[in-house]
Amino acid sequence: MPELPEMETYRILLSHNIINKTITDVEINRDKSINKHVKDFTSHVQGKTITRINRRAKHLIFELSSGQNLLLHLMLGGWMFLGNVSNAPDRTKQVILSFGDLKLYFIGLRLGYLHLLSNEELGETLADLGPEPFDLSAEDFEKMISKKKGALKPLLVNQKFIAGIGNCYSDEICYEANLNPFEKANDLSEEQTKSLYGAIKPVLTKAIELGGYMDNPMYEGDKKTGGYNDNRLVYEREGQNCFRCGTEIERVESSAIKSFYCPKCQR
Repeated sequence: MPELPEMETYRILLSHNIINKTITDVEINRDKSINKHVKDFTSHVQGKTITRINRRAKHLIFELSSGQNLLLHLMLGGWMFLGNVSNAPDRTKQVILSFGDLKLYFIGLRLGYLHLLSNEELGETLADLGPEPFDLSAEDFEKMISKKKGALKPLLVNQKFIAGIGNCYSDEICYEANLNPFEKANDLSEEQTKSLYGAIKPVLTKAIELGGYMDNPMYEGDKKTGGYNDNRLVYEREGQNCFRCGTEIERVESSAIKSFYCPKCQR
């Protein structure tokens, strides 16, 4: 599932290519991917321009010239491709937004969605999300985590605690902080809490710089998207050697949550 770095990569790339361009056509191939009747959705989107693209947690927000918003959540298996009829992936496209010959394809939206929302509706939809990692101070993080008793892994992926972190980067953050992903939050020392906080922003920043870990290209000739996939430290590296100590990375599951970690570095 795309996490903060993947969605931020999408935001940056799309902001360079579709801002202030008129949406000339809207094609809906799966009604359940949107929240309006097809004709209603199309009439409110076609002919408008995207004036700004924001990210909140794992969502993208396309601000329209009408004052409304398109809220995107790709969920599991969803991705986007920016291209045209000659280079589009041979995959089912649930939604297609056209900007003349340029088209933005929304692919794999079996669980994901693209919803048309007013500013008020948008605020209500996103109201329960926790703070953005890059906006979180060390003092606020220490206060937040001091009230928690559960394991670090499910805590870090809880969008009400911190927004945007999922399975991949929670493992990467715990590894960077030398903490076991199933260590209890209330058992952390002051030094360990600082180490955990200190790992969050660098891990996410590096992932954004490398284009995230999802390897579906955003456009033809895209060499950046998915660049973090070859730089993962522990996530889905079960049986491979730890880069620090050489110990084999292990996979562990607890309460249906899988995690990858180094049993020596992250005791």
